[in-house]
Amino acid sequence: MHAADLHLDSPLRGLSRLGDGELATTLRAATRRACENLVDAVVDSRAEALVLAGDVYDGDWKDYATGAFFVRQLSRLHDEGVPVFLISGNHDAESEITRSLRLPPNTHRLSVEHPETVIDDDRGLAVHGQGFARRAVLENLVPAYPDRIPGLVNVGLLHTSVQGDDRHDTYAPCRPEDLSGCGYEYFALGHVHEQQQVCAGAWFSGNLQGRHPQERGAKGALLVDAAPGAAATVTPLVLDVARWELVEVDIAGLDGADDVYDAVAAALRDRCAAAAPRTVVAQVTLHGAGPAAQDLTSAEGVRTEIELIAERCGAVLEKVRNRTRPPAGALAVDPELTAAVSAAAAGLAAEPDRIRELAAPLEREVGRRLREAGLLDLRDDERLAALARQAEQQLLARMAGS
Repeated sequence: MHAADLHLDSPLRGLSRLGDGELATTLRAATRRACENLVDAVVDSRAEALVLAGDVYDGDWKDYATGAFFVRQLSRLHDEGVPVFLISGNHDAESEITRSLRLPPNTHRLSVEHPETVIDDDRGLAVHGQGFARRAVLENLVPAYPDRIPGLVNVGLLHTSVQGDDRHDTYAPCRPEDLSGCGYEYFALGHVHEQQQVCAGAWFSGNLQGRHPQERGAKGALLVDAAPGAAATVTPLVLDVARWELVEVDIAGLDGADDVYDAVAAALRDRCAAAAPRTVVAQVTLHGAGPAAQDLTSAEGVRTEIELIAERCGAVLEKVRNRTRPPAGALAVDPELTAAVSAAAAGLAAEPDRIRELAAPLEREVGRRLREAGLLDLRDDERLAALARQAEQQLLARMAGS
């Protein structure tokens, strides 16, 4: 079993408005529950070993309860006779817990000083790898990895960014040909949170649990079948507890707000059915041009309606974006005026210093209360830019006669 990027006790972002209810408690414990699902899957699948390709923890955590939880999970596998091989990633390198906790006898943490090989003769397994001694490992570690040992299943462990993917910090960068050149039966990779194949026999497992809206869709681990000298086969396993989803509804062709809300409800029901029994945490984006835009000018009203729809569908609403506009030609005003409104909004959205200055009096008066209520962070440039765009949409709709 290959897993990575557990990020234990990392908070799921954007859920502050949920307070301290049962659902909020469940979602905040999602990374732990996903780890328990991983251990269950190892046992249920009769996997012969678990390899963890870095970032068990989420930075410099001082709460030893996080580490104690992880040790208990490793101990469950010790009782089942399953060995665990792990390396430290960039987040683990920051963690005081990583350096201090004693791991069970079944757990092998590979060296951070140089590539190390651990051989398990009983299973015919050789695990090669090197962890991070510091957060920013900028050199390619793969050229120093040991040669393949004939007659064994050789598994490489590496926390890395692979050339060509600029969405992640470039730690321990390497090329696909570096990995394939080792000749190992399998390379277990961590750091990239999307499940993907890099080259033959080299995979990122992705993370176990999405932690924010950019980590959408199913998350889990990979069950790998390998034999000496043979190509490995990989089976994805879904292990997440809560799932982030983006729901987009185009209002073109929809006559009014009721039609829009019906379309949102249908999309949310589909996402919830596909994710069941997991909780869906949804972002909803309304976009496109149509007559219904004039019925969607109240941000609070739209948010409330969609929040109620989400509750009925069994989902949690994280955010609503309203990017709708009236159809071309619907505005009974001078087109130069509407163009000026749009230009002013675009200018504000592109000048964070200016919009932050405009928001400063409101921040001083009620900023802290808005943040504590989980409603709005007036220090967030991205959110302020979205407000400028939202103001544009609402003003254009009102100018159309709503």
